Amino acid sequence: MARFWVCAAGAGFFLTFLVLHSCFCGSPNILYRLDVGWPKYSEHFTGTTFCVAVDSFNGLVYVAQRGDNMPKVLVFTEDGYFLRAWNYTVDTPHGIFAASTPYERSVWITDIGNGSYGHTVKKYNSFGDLVQVLGTPGKKGTDLNPLQFDNPAELYVEDTGDIYIVDGDGGLNNRLFKLSQDFTMLWLHGENGTGPTQFNIPHSVTVDSAGRVWVADRGNKRIQVFDKDTGEWLGAWDNCFTEEGPSSVRFTPDGKYLIVAQLNLSRLLLLEAPPVGSIGSCSVVSTIQLADQVLPHLLDVDRKIGAIYVAEIGAKQVQKYVPLKSYFLSLGS
Repeated sequence: MARFWVCAAGAGFFLTFLVLHSCFCGSPNILYRLDVGWPKYSEHFTGTTFCVAVDSFNGLVYVAQRGDNMPKVLVFTEDGYFLRAWNYTVDTPHGIFAASTPYERSVWITDIGNGSYGHTVKKYNSFGDLVQVLGTPGKKGTDLNPLQFDNPAELYVEDTGDIYIVDGDGGLNNRLFKLSQDFTMLWLHGENGTGPTQFNIPHSVTVDSAGRVWVADRGNKRIQVFDKDTGEWLGAWDNCFTEEGPSSVRFTPDGKYLIVAQLNLSRLLLLEAPPVGSIGSCSVVSTIQLADQVLPHLLDVDRKIGAIYVAEIGAKQVQKYVPLKSYFLSLGS
């Protein structure tokens, strides 16, 4: 078993100790190291950092934080330089996603606030101008027409424009939507419970290259998997989550590993992705153990180099973890 210890000071002088455990010695491409130089100045984190999104196409990182009298969205370069901040129509952000293609660049935020823009899923341009609002602003609910949310947790937007939304960070709903790029409902699973297609706090969603939708069903301590075209239930993983359920799910750029955050354990898991046509059971490839009370909430992955950005609500910061292969290559450049 390979072990590496890294120590770095984060926002508010929060000290983080990072331990990386690998099940496969001699495979540095599946190990990660803390990038102690990201961001360049952590003083920009003035609130509680709940979510982070990477625009890999343009080399930008968006961080959403909560608190009074402070900017809600911070924009950094992938090298850690602060660019700008905006606060328009954002009340209480929970999840954030950067949709970036050669044709469009946008930032989506799930807002669980009780203000006039709360309980919505909102689309912005990269400078914070509001473009689209999904849901009924300021009104939580269960209706589909008009569409209502209650504490929408996160979303994932494909390059095609199709949108997957998990609605249920402890509110009335426990739902998974798929919407088309023109916001037509394509399919829905929306029932509280413990059976297949049922949820208890669906908290994060992502899509793999094989056309499967992966949902962090946090309250049920499992990940559920669906066919992205039909919504058919394909299986579930629960054997890796006996201690605590998953709070965030994202794939590495090569699609080989699923990265999962466990909030109260302050831990990241790298899980082996199953082959097409088989879900099987969960297999832990490696573990990134953070300090107690760091509390990793939601994370995102750079599609180009595989860097992991983690929004830590306990440490009130976002930290960047780099694959060791990429890290050593950058040292030599």
